[in-house]
Amino acid sequence: MTEKLTSRVGRIISGSFNALLDTVEDAAPEAMLEQAIREVDDAIEDVRAELGKVIAAKHVANKKLADKNAQHDDLSSKIEIALTEKREDLAEAAIAQQLDIEAQLPVLEQTIADASENEKELEGYIAALQAKRREMAEELKAFREAKAASNTGQTGGPSAAQADISKATKAFDRIMERQGIPPSKGAASAKTAAQMQELEQLSQQNRIKERLTAIKSRLEE
Repeated sequence: MTEKLTSRVGRIISGSFNALLDTVEDAAPEAMLEQAIREVDDAIEDVRAELGKVIAAKHVANKKLADKNAQHDDLSSKIEIALTEKREDLAEAAIAQQLDIEAQLPVLEQTIADASENEKELEGYIAALQAKRREMAEELKAFREAKAASNTGQTGGPSAAQADISKATKAFDRIMERQGIPPSKGAASAKTAAQMQELEQLSQQNRIKERLTAIKSRLEE
């Protein structure tokens, strides 16, 4: 992954939600938060594009390695035939080709190893960005709730607070829609959202248990 993209991901992951709010103060915070989440989405897409390039390069290197190994094996058979036919000159020519192939194999193997390492790194960045996005979504939700509670006590009364809630909710729903997630629609959607959150928690707990089991297994060895 390029240094520029690495720095960009690092900046997003280490960024503070509260620091963002401090910079915008009262100037359309929902719009700024929407932009911040959109930046995370853009970064995820850019990392995925980079991951696609790495996977493609790895595929090409794997195919090249397989072809070279097949060619090496084929030359071995031809060398035996040449020697059977008392044609050492042909056998030597085939051996020379084998040596050329053997010189290329370590380079191809290293290319594949590097691609595998980059692939793992990029997948880790995507997972981190997705986690950051979920965190930001939760913080945005908490921000809206805090703002709604504050507005309820202001001169505008409940109706003004409701208008602010509606505005903030629509902004957040636009973010969700761009990601292919339908906005909330009544109790059914609320139930689905709760179920998805529960599923995410179960998945997280399962990952924790798997990590714990692996560590215990390693310590017992």
